[in-house]
Amino acid sequence: KEVWFAPSVREGARRWKDWYRLAIDSGIAPAIAFAKRLRKYLRGILASAIFPLNTSVLEGVNNRIKVIKRMAYGFRDSAYFFLKIKAAFPGKAR
Repeated sequence: KEVWFAPSVREGARRWKDWYRLAIDSGIAPAIAFAKRLRKYLRGILASAIFPLNTSVLEGVNNRIKVIKRMAYGFRDSAYFFLKIKAAFPGKAR
């Protein structure tokens, strides 16, 4: 977990090497297999130090759209449905 929340890529790589060494030296087969499996994704894991993104905003938008969809049950006009979605998220117009 400390690798994902490292303040920099360099610090994340250092933490990763320490953890990987501990996992391999432990002699515990599942820990070794897990460490080797994670090694394939190291680049993406370390990228979280540069791009600390998550999906919470997207999940909130999807949830709001589902609520609008439930409330709009029976609307015949899909254009009106999309207008309701646009009205739910006021912001910059494209």
